[in-house]
Amino acid sequence: MRHVLGLVILFAVSAPVVAAGDASRGEALYVSCRSCHGERAEGNATMNAPALAGQDAVYLERQLMHFKSGVRGSDSADTNGAQMRAMAATLPDAQAVADVSAWLASLPPAASRGEAPGDLRNGNNYYQSKCGACHGGRAEGNSALFAPRLAGQDLAYLKRQYLAFQQGLRGTHPDDRYGKQMRFMANSLPSEKDLDDVLAFVHAQGAGQ
Repeated sequence: MRHVLGLVILFAVSAPVVAAGDASRGEALYVSCRSCHGERAEGNATMNAPALAGQDAVYLERQLMHFKSGVRGSDSADTNGAQMRAMAATLPDAQAVADVSAWLASLPPAASRGEAPGDLRNGNNYYQSKCGACHGGRAEGNSALFAPRLAGQDLAYLKRQYLAFQQGLRGTHPDDRYGKQMRFMANSLPSEKDLDDVLAFVHAQGAGQ
């Protein structure tokens, strides 16, 4: 796959399909997540916790199952991932994962916060050439291509995930099919400035949501 810059959040092999998630049960299961991810899953930069609201349910299920199985968060240098692995383990089974994912997906997407200085023209050019074909022209995500939403996400989180792919903290597990693709794409930007410009463009897409 030629164009992928799925900073995020986050890619890998699909988890086993279970019955459709029950959002009402998922809201109850989310209680233990609020202290980090926010009351309405809007994210919390001070806790290094990304926004989850409005993200594709299938993508969320896959990431939670990967945390549970050790596909993600098992590298000793990934301290935030290790914390999330421990929390994902509190979900008893795949149905619970589907339920909480359904509730998160039903929420309005988070909006961008704060400032994101950068060259928006340069960021747009690189984003469209490297990322837009998978993540959408406005970073809205594309479930058909297993690409998460980036717009409205905390920029420090996105940059941290991009670097994690680049450094091999993500995308190296044999079962992380989409992570391998993202790891390849994480070496496609020429410089850190270009990455910051792309992030500034992504930030602009999530403003005012």
